[in-house]
Amino acid sequence: MTDRTERDRTAAPTTGRVLRPRAWPSPVRAMTRILNADGSPPAPTPTGGTGTGRSAVVDCALYVDGRRQPGDWTYADALAAARREDHGFVWIGLHQPELAEMTAIAETYGLHELAVEDAVKAEQRPKLERFGDVVFLVLRTARYCEHAELTENSEVVETGQVMLFIGPNFVISVRHGDACRLAPIRADLETKQDLLLQGPWAVAYGVTDRVVDLYLEVAEQIEDDLDVLEAEVFDRQGHGRIQRIYQMKRELVEFKRAVVPLQRPLMTLTSQVNRDVPKEIRKYFRDVQDHLSRTVEQVNSYDDLLNSILQARLAQVTVDQNNDMRKIAAWAAIAAVWTSIAGVEGMNFDNMPELKMTYGYPVALALMLGVSLALYRWFRRNGWL
Repeated sequence: MTDRTERDRTAAPTTGRVLRPRAWPSPVRAMTRILNADGSPPAPTPTGGTGTGRSAVVDCALYVDGRRQPGDWTYADALAAARREDHGFVWIGLHQPELAEMTAIAETYGLHELAVEDAVKAEQRPKLERFGDVVFLVLRTARYCEHAELTENSEVVETGQVMLFIGPNFVISVRHGDACRLAPIRADLETKQDLLLQGPWAVAYGVTDRVVDLYLEVAEQIEDDLDVLEAEVFDRQGHGRIQRIYQMKRELVEFKRAVVPLQRPLMTLTSQVNRDVPKEIRKYFRDVQDHLSRTVEQVNSYDDLLNSILQARLAQVTVDQNNDMRKIAAWAAIAAVWTSIAGVEGMNFDNMPELKMTYGYPVALALMLGVSLALYRWFRRNGWL
């Protein structure tokens, strides 16, 4: 009687089916536990955490036929329920998990230890790896930091990371940093049942698409900053300091490290020989690849433009130094007239004809002033003063 009731509860029609979390026997729950340092298993949290305090599980949901199933699921219960369904999968969202909790989830979902280590440390470049039936995708996220004025210490681009474990019946997203929040992505995908019917790879597309869209937004904002820098460098009254240009170049390099390496993983995902990604989802990934290619072109052009701005500013510094040297030389030449005339007139020889002149002193001063004015006008006419 109990078995029949259980079958009636789970064998609902495909459309409008609602699954409830089951109370699993203790051996299944034991698989999700990990020993503490003293050898005792920690108490499980409602989301399936390790009970060590803060749980990294932001959301754990079961999707069947493209619809989210109601209820609070632990990651073990959700995976078991998804495996009983033809079109079911689990999406677990994690935020900066610790090694203990990530290890517990890895034991349940069969994740490779190397990928788990990468997900915890979050020091990876964008890449795509395969461990058995699980695909590990690493994305670097980026967002623009608003600032009233670009200074030598301004943070222009904030970066983070998102890792995706994509399996036959699950997708696990691990987020580090706040450059790209995944809650809006989940909410948007849950309104697209046809897309979620494609399974875990639909989630991978949604996350990748949002990350690349943020790249485009950052690139547009950086372009505005470059316009300001360029205008200041070529403004004669401006003060385009080299330190600001160099800081902008450092921020652009940080952004470039997030954007450029993602080209190879996306190329692999859109390849015709890739059988992991459903054919319908490959179309969406190709659109993401087009957006990424445009961003890469923008970043490369910005890099070239920044180099040109930097070289132009260095050339301006050299020209300004030459102008200063010419001004110094011009004033030195004018002062030399007074020095030379005074030096000649100041020689105390007995047979100097000018010594007995009644108007010798004013004539000498007039001569000094006249030659100085003539030199001043000549230097001004030639741009030295």
